[in-house]
Amino acid sequence: MRRPKFETIVARALDGLPEEVLAAMENLEVTIEDEPSDEVREEFELAEDETLFGAYRGTPLIDRGLADVPLLPDRIVLYQVPLEESFPRTDELIEEIRRTVIHEVAHYLGMEEDEIDELGYG
Repeated sequence: MRRPKFETIVARALDGLPEEVLAAMENLEVTIEDEPSDEVREEFELAEDETLFGAYRGTPLIDRGLADVPLLPDRIVLYQVPLEESFPRTDELIEEIRRTVIHEVAHYLGMEEDEIDELGYG
């Protein structure tokens, strides 16, 4: 699908996020890329057959000092191609984008994978 349509689907997914998640997204932007780069795949130690729907880029709030004021917003990157390939139906795609954003916001807040798994967003 073309990027503008995907962006519309992402906007619909973001509109459906719980208020507490939206409130936590201060100085945090959501961007879209086609696929994870080779560097990102290596960073996340992905096997050739593994995919990545999203990634958090920044310094988790829990790791910041009181004087640390970020100059640029942290980012959540959504990877369009893997999401579309794995979730061809629009309703499923919206739900997975929502889950992925919540997962990455949890990383922004400082949560580890096991904690996110316990919340049901692993």
